Amino acid sequence: MIGTRRIKTDKHMLKPIPDFSTEDDEQEFWVQQDSTEYLDWKLGEPVVLPKLRSSTKTISLRMSETMLNELKLLANKMDVPYQSLIKVYLRERIDKDLGRGVSEIQD
Repeated sequence: MIGTRRIKTDKHMLKPIPDFSTEDDEQEFWVQQDSTEYLDWKLGEPVVLPKLRSSTKTISLRMSETMLNELKLLANKMDVPYQSLIKVYLRERIDKDLGRGVSEIQD
């Protein structure tokens, strides 16, 4: 963390990053702020995370052949994989049932 120091970049001084008492406070701060005012992203370096696990889980789902064929037909018309279309439909319905407008969760 930068704390209260200001770091000089080529064009301007960066704002100091405050100290946070909780992770929730930090998350709320970054949701409301433009990070380029606090960090010089040109100084960043790529990071490789080779042991990072996939955030998806493989499942088995039974459905009628008719429903599957209809999904494949729709997916073909939209030029997307049918499994991706299923995930979109599920995400939309979950958001609707939980009272979310636009999905707040990235899958």
